[in-house]
Amino acid sequence: MGIVDVKCFSLSDTGDSFIELDSGKKFGPIIVAYETYGSLNTDKSNAILVCHALSGSAHAAGFHKTEGHNPGWWEDFIGPGRALDTDKYFIICSNILGGCSGTTGPSSIDPNTGNHYGINFPVVTIGDMVKVQKRLIDHLGIKRLLNVIGGSMGGMQALEWILRYPDIPVSCIIIAATSRSSAQSIAFNAVGRRSIISDKRWKNGNYYGDEVPADGVSIARMIGHITYLSEESMHRKFGRRLQDKDAFSYDFSTEFQVESYLDYQGNKFVERFDANSYIYVTKAMDYFDAAESYGGGKLEKAFKNIRARSLILSFTSDWLFPPHQSKEIVDALMKLKKDITYINIKSSYGHDAFLIEMETQAEIISNYLRATYNMNHRRGK
Repeated sequence: MGIVDVKCFSLSDTGDSFIELDSGKKFGPIIVAYETYGSLNTDKSNAILVCHALSGSAHAAGFHKTEGHNPGWWEDFIGPGRALDTDKYFIICSNILGGCSGTTGPSSIDPNTGNHYGINFPVVTIGDMVKVQKRLIDHLGIKRLLNVIGGSMGGMQALEWILRYPDIPVSCIIIAATSRSSAQSIAFNAVGRRSIISDKRWKNGNYYGDEVPADGVSIARMIGHITYLSEESMHRKFGRRLQDKDAFSYDFSTEFQVESYLDYQGNKFVERFDANSYIYVTKAMDYFDAAESYGGGKLEKAFKNIRARSLILSFTSDWLFPPHQSKEIVDALMKLKKDITYINIKSSYGHDAFLIEMETQAEIISNYLRATYNMNHRRGK
């Protein structure tokens, strides 16, 4: 995609600076950071919204001038001739509400106080993130989306879209996601949050302008990263190999290669992600429960009004959001005779497969979008 620019949009541009959160609170003003790739066609029927995962951002493709070699997180997926073909589609990706990459979040300045929001930022949900995305789509003058696509937490957003706004997406693609966070997923997130809150440098969320709670954030990322891998991929990549040693040192230094790898991932995360945003975003994931929010606890009832055709992809070795959780969504949609396609992709990469198994996904998604686009145009929509 070459060099791309981050754009900013204020909710006030659509007439109202505030949104009503799922908690019942009104919140604003809100700035949204987003990027677009490709061109919107004349009838605005080729728009695809990409929803990012927990640690992602609006920068899904291309490079930023000021940051040198900083490719988008889905660089291999978006561009001319790629799965999300920018010669054919208009791709939009925005940073989520509560994030730390340009959209209003805990690290933003509260105009009422002149200070960072910190933990005075309201608790938000996946639904709130989607409400803000809807306002961005309105701002761009788009009435219908050809597709909403996302992996992991992005898949939660894609599912939320077809539930909250059933008349807007023509189709959705949900990758390595779930209709509700499990107890296991909530548990891992809770330990990650606790590691941050327990860091003495967190200071009840008021660390801005001072030392960041680096230890807490690093540990939270290490914990999370373990859930993204699989036993097979970890064994293949690290085994029990030592780091630059031939024998045990019989102390508590970093000895195993897998320890060194996790240290690296944790330290890199500290450099690019806000501690408070991690707390808020993982909480939003924990709250996500499509059946409870839209069907009184019953998934079939929640899905009754879905109109979009859906493609759901899972991965055999994903134990964070395992295939059986995707299958629950598929089974409910099938019982309702909705337009649903499901593929469980064989992979040893665990949850991270949605960012690694690019070739297999690209072929599936490219064909699915082509069929959706052709079908949509035959219907004259």
